[in-house]
Amino acid sequence: MIKFLDLHKLNQPFEVEFKEKFQSFLDNGWYVLGSEVSQFEKNFAKYCGSKYCIGVGNGLDALVLIFKAYIDLGKLQKGDEVIVPANTYIASILAVLQADLVPVLVEPILETYNINPDLIEEKVSPKTKAILPVHLYGQLCEMEKISAIAEKHNLLIVEDAAQAHGLNFKESHARAFSFYPGKNLGCLGDGGAVVANDEKLAETIKMLRNYGSKVKYENKFIGVNSRLDEIQAAFLNVKLPHLNSENEKRRVIAKRYLSEVKNDKIILPYWNESENHVFHLFVIRTEKRNELQNYLKENGIETIIHYPIPPHKQKAMNPEVSGWNNLSFPITEKIHNEVLSLPLNGVLTDDEVSKIIKVLNEWTS
Repeated sequence: MIKFLDLHKLNQPFEVEFKEKFQSFLDNGWYVLGSEVSQFEKNFAKYCGSKYCIGVGNGLDALVLIFKAYIDLGKLQKGDEVIVPANTYIASILAVLQADLVPVLVEPILETYNINPDLIEEKVSPKTKAILPVHLYGQLCEMEKISAIAEKHNLLIVEDAAQAHGLNFKESHARAFSFYPGKNLGCLGDGGAVVANDEKLAETIKMLRNYGSKVKYENKFIGVNSRLDEIQAAFLNVKLPHLNSENEKRRVIAKRYLSEVKNDKIILPYWNESENHVFHLFVIRTEKRNELQNYLKENGIETIIHYPIPPHKQKAMNPEVSGWNNLSFPITEKIHNEVLSLPLNGVLTDDEVSKIIKVLNEWTS
């Protein structure tokens, strides 16, 4: 069986360094917000071309803390609207709701799966205060267009970069990352970070992640406990120098899929072969998705559906957002009904990629 993602195999090359880091962690005796977190924050900020990085518990918390920090700084108020792609993973929307803000859904571009900037402006109202672009599956949104809209209407841009390690757009106000194990830069548990250039924002998030405190037992804000774990930061420090090469391996495999899969029943993702895609996922579409997934499984190829149910159809949304389940987003619904993610990662062999291509080309449905 060709696994969708073999995490053990993916992390195996780093095991010696992981063990050294773990022994150092034990010997040090400093387990929370220690030198490894500080070093990773410095390293990742530099990698992203930003002034500040704040390590937090996970990618969802990274988004929530950005929004809550902006509320504490007076740049947002509870009840303000945030424009969000309708087809994102539900975490993007949960973050808006958990910050007591209102998500406003916008359809994506069918070819790229990213939010359609040409549809954003019609959703801007006097209550709209931010745009949350999600670089879904690892492809950069059309940020120049989004930035122009944000500037015109004086809106914040908060990037959901949970799937986009290695993509940089420096004109946004803040970026949220997840280091969940399956990400391009993944730790061995949960982890996340906020990257920004605004010193006040960074300092506020640092306090919010730590009970709202800068000085122990003195609490300036109503904060939470969401700190990047010291040992996970140590593992990320080992893996970060290899991120660019990992992304390049993904692009090489993606190029093979795009050039060698020849089946008119399968719609391949759009990519212009620039560095605007890090291929966290390689997502195809077909009207007979379940048949294709079963066929691939029978031929020893594991796939995953990202994601089977769109956010506005989730049961969780009905109590939170009145009437959401009755909304219609045809493009979003089409995407969620048709997408299928193929194996794509740096430990796939050439032979495995060749087999996946061969099996796909032989599918007759």
